[in-house]
Amino acid sequence: QVQLVESGGGLVQPGGSLRLSCVASGLTFSNVAMSWYRQFPGKERVLVALISRAGGSGSYADSVKGRYTDSRDNAKNTLYLQMNSPRPEDSTVYYCKTENVGYWGQGTQDTVPS
Repeated sequence: QVQLVESGGGLVQPGGSLRLSCVASGLTFSNVAMSWYRQFPGKERVLVALISRAGGSGSYADSVKGRYTDSRDNAKNTLYLQMNSPRPEDSTVYYCKTENVGYWGQGTQDTVPS
């Protein structure tokens, strides 16, 4: 049974930093490209960042490019999203996802006050 568990969300001041984590189990983590999505109320989930199986390549949404960095530790079955200089408009729920079958985590809320 595949399970993805996100953590690390919370309140962060504009200009601060926050790191989200996603621990995977029930799969061979190093065989799977991974991604981060976010979902605003009433909207569909949108891709934030994508990372290859080995972590050597990836892509970012224009809205976070230069501020967010995703990485992974395949030895720990863990995906990360480093969020630097977050903005109030980044406040929402973030999800990790496997890029094969499409398993989702439960989401973690990030709040950046204005």
